[in-house]
Amino acid sequence: MKIPYIKRTLYLEKIKPFIGKQIIKILTGQRRVGKSYILLQLKDDIQLQYPDSNIIFINLELLEFDTIRSHTDLYHFVNSKLDSGKQNFLLIDEIQEVKSFEDCIGSLLSENKCDIICTGSNAQMLSGELATKLSGRYIQFPVYSLSFVEFLEFHGLENNNESLLKYLQFGGMPFLIHTTLDANVVFEYLKNVNSTILLKDVVARENIRNVSFLENLTAFLADNTGSLLSALNISNYLKSQHQTVPTQTVISYLRALTNAFLVYKVQRADVNGLKIFEVSEKYYFEDLGLRNAIRSYDYRNDANKLMENVVFMQLKRENYNVYVGKSGDKEIDFLAEKNGERIYFQVVYMLTNEKTIEREFGNLMQINDNFPKFVITMDEIAFGASYKGIRQIHLRDFLTSNY
Repeated sequence: MKIPYIKRTLYLEKIKPFIGKQIIKILTGQRRVGKSYILLQLKDDIQLQYPDSNIIFINLELLEFDTIRSHTDLYHFVNSKLDSGKQNFLLIDEIQEVKSFEDCIGSLLSENKCDIICTGSNAQMLSGELATKLSGRYIQFPVYSLSFVEFLEFHGLENNNESLLKYLQFGGMPFLIHTTLDANVVFEYLKNVNSTILLKDVVARENIRNVSFLENLTAFLADNTGSLLSALNISNYLKSQHQTVPTQTVISYLRALTNAFLVYKVQRADVNGLKIFEVSEKYYFEDLGLRNAIRSYDYRNDANKLMENVVFMQLKRENYNVYVGKSGDKEIDFLAEKNGERIYFQVVYMLTNEKTIEREFGNLMQINDNFPKFVITMDEIAFGASYKGIRQIHLRDFLTSNY
C-alpha cells in the first residue's frame, strides 16, 4: 500500500544528483523529523527513474527485520535479496540499530553490489569507526524539522503573523499534520516524542545511568535557550540546587544530547579571523515544539529565546556554519558563514526604545567589514527599513527568505 506524503523538495533535490552514484548516501537527524518519509519519497523517485530496478527497503524499527542486528546479519539478508540481472538499490531506515553496520555497507559498496541510502538518528554514527572505514565514500544529508515555509504547506496556513506564532509555539514536527493544532493534543504528542528520544537515542545508546539528571539538564537547557553556558557553570548551578554532579558528567550528558540531535551546541567565534573560544557556548533545540513541551510555552517572557532558536535552525537548513560572534566586548547573536561569505544577525523581539536600538545596531556597526548585517525583529516595519545602513527585517521575511 502506498503511504501518502507531502514532498520535502528541499532534501530530494539535494540527494537526487547522487542517486545511481557509487557513494553511500546517509540522511541524519533527530528522530521523527521525517527521514523515513524522505526515504520513501526517494524510493518512489528511484522506481520512476529506474523502472526495472530491484529495491531492497529495510526499516529496522519494524518487527519484520528484528533478526538483523549485526553487520553479518545485514550482509547475508541483503545478498539474499539481490537480483544480479537488475540494478540494485539498498534503502535502510535507522541503520544505527545494526552493530558495526559500516563493515557491511562498506563491503557492499566495494563489491559494487548496490546503490546505498541510509538514515540514522545519532551523530556518533558518523564519527569514529564509520569515518575511518568509509572516509571519502559517503555523503551526509542533514534533515531537520519543518521550516516555516514547510509548516505553512503542511498545515494549509496563510503566511501571516498568526501562523508564525503557531510555528513558534508548536514547532515543525511533521506528524503534527495528523493532529489538530490544539495545545493539549500537540504537547501530549511532543512529550511522548521527547521521552522516546531521551530513552532510545540518549539513555540506551550512550549508557546513561542518571536519567533523572539527564531530564533536569534538558529542562535547564530549555530554560536557558540561547544563554551562554559552560559545563562548569551548569555544575555550579546544580550545586546551588543541592545536586552534586561532576563537571565531566555534565560534559558527557551534553554530548549525548547533541549526538541525538535534540540540541545543537553553538560555539563563540571572534569576528576577526574566526578564532573559536573554547569556554562558554549556547544551546538551541532542533524543534521548538519539543522545547516548549519540556518547558511550558510562554511567548510573552520567552519571545527572544524562541526567535533566536528559530533563526538558528533556519541558518542550519540553509547550510551555514553558525557561531555566536564576538567583536571586542560586544556579542553578535549569529555569525553565519558559507563558502567564504558571511552574514551577521542580531535578534530582538521589539525595538522599543532608543537604548535598545543603539545596542542592537551598535553591536553590528562595530564590525569593520562589508558583509551583510541584519537586525531581525517582530516589529511591523516597512520592508527594507534600515538604520545607519544596517537592514531591519521582520522574522517572517527572514524565514521565507524574503530579505
